Amino acid sequence: MNLGTILVHLDHSEHCAARIELAATLARQHGSHLIGLVPTGLFDGTIPADAIAGKDADFIAASSDYLRVRAEGVARTFKKLIQGPRAVSCEVRLVDQPSVDAVVRHGRTSDLVIVGQTQRDDADAMTAGDLPAQAILHGGRPVLVVPPAETSRELGKNALVAWDGSREAAVATRDSLPLLSKAASVTLVSLYRREAPRSDGELLIPQTLAWLLRHGIEARSEQHVADGGIADALLSHAAGSDAGLIIVGGYGHARAREMVLGGVTRELLERMDVPVLMAH
Repeated sequence: MNLGTILVHLDHSEHCAARIELAATLARQHGSHLIGLVPTGLFDGTIPADAIAGKDADFIAASSDYLRVRAEGVARTFKKLIQGPRAVSCEVRLVDQPSVDAVVRHGRTSDLVIVGQTQRDDADAMTAGDLPAQAILHGGRPVLVVPPAETSRELGKNALVAWDGSREAAVATRDSLPLLSKAASVTLVSLYRREAPRSDGELLIPQTLAWLLRHGIEARSEQHVADGGIADALLSHAAGSDAGLIIVGGYGHARAREMVLGGVTRELLERMDVPVLMAH
């Protein structure tokens, strides 16, 4: 697998620049075509209350024009930020679809989707709803979720792979191979409850390390007791090992007619402070 195409979700939030810079760095590293996806917000209700004067018959047309102009500004920022000593093959897609639908559908035409971590105090980010979760569950592609303070220089540091032998962990690890190949070090981390230890043999850790090695990735493994929550333990271990990337399976379950993320996965997305790649 290679990253022939990377899609990055663009919006009007103050944290979008970090996302763009990381996406451009990855595109250069992997020789990828970079798609900047800009949902205009027409179906997301993202028009500031005082942006359009009056409520007359022209309000809808004026709103549409305002959102189009703002989206074009985001597109110009994208093109400016990806400039550098090495050109990046790129395109911008301005779409009028709801943000979640746009990212899910257009993301399926890429090898990696990059989105920002949802910020509860950011009105622009919140209009897209729970975009990271929906992209992970329904996009069919690995999703790299980027925290606000991320810098592209950190991504190539130590990578942690949360490994429990599950289908989701296997999918995420496979989908992360291009990123793992660029990491300074790779560690398979298995966390377990004190009352339910799991052996290397049960988790097939030697076999997994051998599989990674055949892909040119030399990794080591660690097992740790998670006395608190699994998410807490993983984030604590990432901080202690100076990790720049966490790989984890995106766990979900059906609830009525919708698919929702499991508790551990949602906790990671809410509290992460380094980029997290998830696949479901």
